Amino acid sequence: MHARLTALPRLTFGNRPAQAYLALVALAAVHVAVDAAFAQHADASFTGAGLFFLAAPAVFGFLAAGMSFGDSSAESAAFLYPALVLAVLVQALALGAFTRLLKDGTAAARPRGV
Repeated sequence: MHARLTALPRLTFGNRPAQAYLALVALAAVHVAVDAAFAQHADASFTGAGLFFLAAPAVFGFLAAGMSFGDSSAESAAFLYPALVLAVLVQALALGAFTRLLKDGTAAARPRGV
């Protein structure tokens, strides 16, 4: 039972591709925060677009699900930020599972002792 509880966090945070993805998202989030706080420019409304593209396609699925509750709830910060974080975590989990699948698939293809 304990192995099942630790499997999801290990897949999400415990391999290099997922860690690199999460680091890239964290770097983009810091850039968005610094740009929004200190920079004044005409296209400031597009500051967070890169962050959403890093969270795509999962974030768009969450936004579509949020639209079923109404446009105002899906556009609120109380929904948008948790949906963005959840989308990034879901994608890191998928990346970790895909990495594990590739690793397990190549290990099983080689004969033992060779």
